[in-house]
Parts: sequence; C-alpha cells; structure tokens
Amino acid sequence: MPSFAELGLLPELLKAVSEQGYTEPTPIQEQAIPLVLEGRDVMGGAQTGTGKTAGFVLPLLQRLAPHANTSASPARHPVRALILTPTRELAAQVEESVRTYGKYVALRSTVVFGGIDMKPQTAALRQGVEFLVATPGRLLDHVQQKTVNLQRVEAFVLDEADRMLDMGFIPDVKRIMALLPKQRQNLLFSATLTGEIRTLADSFLHDPVLVQVARNNAAAESVTHLVHPVRRERKRELLGYLIQSRELRQVLVFTSTRIGANRLAYQLNRDGIHTAAIHGDKTQPERLQALADFKAGNVRILVATDVAARGLDIEDLPHVVNFELPGVPEDYVHRIGRTGRAGASGEAISLVCAEEHERLNAIEKMIKVDITRKIVPGFEPDLSVAPSIMGSSRNRRDPGARERRPRNGDRDRLTHSSQGKKGIDPIFNSPYQPSQAPPHAAPAQRPARQLAALLGGFPKSK
Repeated sequence: MPSFAELGLLPELLKAVSEQGYTEPTPIQEQAIPLVLEGRDVMGGAQTGTGKTAGFVLPLLQRLAPHANTSASPARHPVRALILTPTRELAAQVEESVRTYGKYVALRSTVVFGGIDMKPQTAALRQGVEFLVATPGRLLDHVQQKTVNLQRVEAFVLDEADRMLDMGFIPDVKRIMALLPKQRQNLLFSATLTGEIRTLADSFLHDPVLVQVARNNAAAESVTHLVHPVRRERKRELLGYLIQSRELRQVLVFTSTRIGANRLAYQLNRDGIHTAAIHGDKTQPERLQALADFKAGNVRILVATDVAARGLDIEDLPHVVNFELPGVPEDYVHRIGRTGRAGASGEAISLVCAEEHERLNAIEKMIKVDITRKIVPGFEPDLSVAPSIMGSSRNRRDPGARERRPRNGDRDRLTHSSQGKKGIDPIFNSPYQPSQAPPHAAPAQRPARQLAALLGGFPKSK
C-alpha cells in the first residue's frame, strides 16, 4: 500500500496528516485522492468509517492551495468548495477535518447548519471562506438572506447522498446546485449505491469514475455481531446489567423514537449509569455538548435515534447497542458503522425481543451474516412466541452444551420480574419499577435443576 507521500500530496498536507498519526491511506483514500487531484468527477461508494472524508478533503485542499492567501479582504476569499451533508453533526465534523488537514494552508473554512443563531454564521461568511460545509436547509436560508455567494464554486461535494435521499433533502440539493457554476468538479459519496442514487449521480456528475471499497450494504468486517434474545419488558434491565457486569465504557445505544431515547437515558441515570441522549428534539448546543461529553468520557452512555447513525466520528468507539432493531435493514449497517472504524475492532450488540425476529432475519439476509445468539441467564426470551429468534441450529446453543430441555416447572421458575414498590416516572408521568440485581448475581445459590435448565437446550414451540 502506498504512503500518503506517494499519492502526491503537498508537504503542508503531509505534515498535518502525520500529526494526526496516520501513515498509510485507507482503500477509499488510495483510490479517490489521485482522481480528485486530477480534477475528475467521482462517485464513491464507501461505508462510514472508511476514511472517505479525508479522501475528498485532502485533494480539494491541494487543488485550492494556489488560491491560499492571508489577505483580510473578503473578496480574496470567495467560496470555492461547497460540501453538503445531511446532518448537523456530520457538517461540524467535516469542517473540523478541513481545518485539521488544512492548518498549514492559508485557506479559510466555516460551517452553517440549523438549530442555532444565523448571526455568527453570517459574520463568518462575510469575512470570506474558501471552504463552506453546510446542511441544505440552512444554506438556502443564507441564500435567501443574500449572505452567501456561490458563483465561484469550483468543487461541489454531496456527502452521504443516500441519507439525503432518505431525509427528503434532494429537492433542496437540486435548488442549490442550480445556483452553482456549470463548470465545476463534482463528487458524490454514499454508503449505498442504489438505483435512485445512481440516477441522482447521472443528473450532475460528468463522466464520473466509480470508486467502491465495499459491497453495497456491507457491514464492517472488523465488527463482531451478537444478539441477546430477551423479553421486550426486560431490555432495560438487561442493558443495565451488561453495562455494569462487563464494565462497558463509551457505549452508543440506539432507540427507535425520541421519547424512547429520553426515557432510556432517564432510567439509566436513575440506575447510576451516567447517560446522555441525542436526537432531533434536542437543541444543537445540547446535541454538541452531549457528543463532546461522550467523546471526552464524561458520559458513559450516549442514547441516540437514527439522527446520530450517520456521520458521528468517535475515535475507537468499542460498543454499539441496538436497544431496538431499526425498521429498515440498511440502517443497521449505518448504526454499527459507528464502531470498527478505520480498521479498529468493535462490537455490535442487539437486544432482540420475539416481536423483532422478522427484522433480525432481514438484517442477516442483507449483511449475509448469521449473527450469534446468546441468552443471558435470568433474561430468557419467550421462545413460545417466536422460536425462530434463536436463528439456525448452530446458533441455538454452544456446540459443547448438553441437550437438555427444561420442564414446564423449570420454565415457570426461570421467569423473573422486577420487584419492589412501583413509582411514578416524574418525567413521563408513567409507572416504573425500580431495578434490582440480576437474578443470576449469585449463581451458586440457585437450585441445581434451574442451573441445568439454563445450560441446556431450548424448548420447541408447540
């Protein structure tokens, strides 16, 4: 594999890359950087965590380096590179990459997105910037206010195009592209290259080169997948137990709804596990603060909706937990793409109840992986509802386990429920039950027959 120096990058860029601890380019960088340096249009198919941001930021910095200057005149700093992203978090991180890699090149950058006051953004734009990173809606706000001029854009990047499509931003994107000079370089990056994405690419890419470093909807090979079958009502207790018993740190947990994220974060905090929530109902400062606390290790658990599934660049994130499986199988790939990034290892844990077994099957079919099932003793699922949740026969038990099915009486005794006085959740005005130590906290005291049942096979459905 070539070094960054062999890709023909400027010494100023190589110095910045070296300071970040990178010595060799990732596959997407190795392929994309020379093409972008040549001025070619590129359609990149790359899952998150492959280093695609540096794959377009570094060569664009080099192509615009001849325009670098230290003049205070805004006229000397027109917008020359426009990068559109679907989410605020991704926009902030891409602009941070521009500043990081361009620290020794006299090119200015700024980021504009919704949820915060426009005035500081307007002030930055009026001072002049060569690199503008933006979300579509807020950029159109600035266009309407005539606080930005896009007539001298030389390079246009559409990042996470599939997410743009999912979130309904494509009409806004097309309105923005209509404001750009016709003669420009165009780059499109997407985790998936569906027919719709290719149609979109055909509408503005000119003789593009396809760069694809992983098959469509591929899960990162460095990620270990694990499913814990569990009853729906026991998920929160199981999550708390896993976090505490395994001493998990820096865990990103995904829920399906905003209120679910708030509730779970409240319950984990109540159980003594420092947790923050991040979703669309949070203000942008709240979201940025929660993310910063999580990255710094001040918050142990970050509970998020799919708004955080794309673009979050958290270095060496070890664990992602699907508290609820996503309704769309592709979103599983985007969620777990937060871990196992750039070759690092990671673990994707899914807490799956019987009602979610069809979603689990769809995910396995898409990523072409039979995910290992592991029942946590004391948190057994209801196999009579959906025995297929245990997957193929090789997943139903450890290879060396004895074939012994528990009797009905055993199963009755193995059903545990939270104990303690019921209370009222002060935030959601709904009943909750205080958590308790897991029933398997002292296994030596359990009856031998129950232990044998736990270690044996699983009952067939009638």
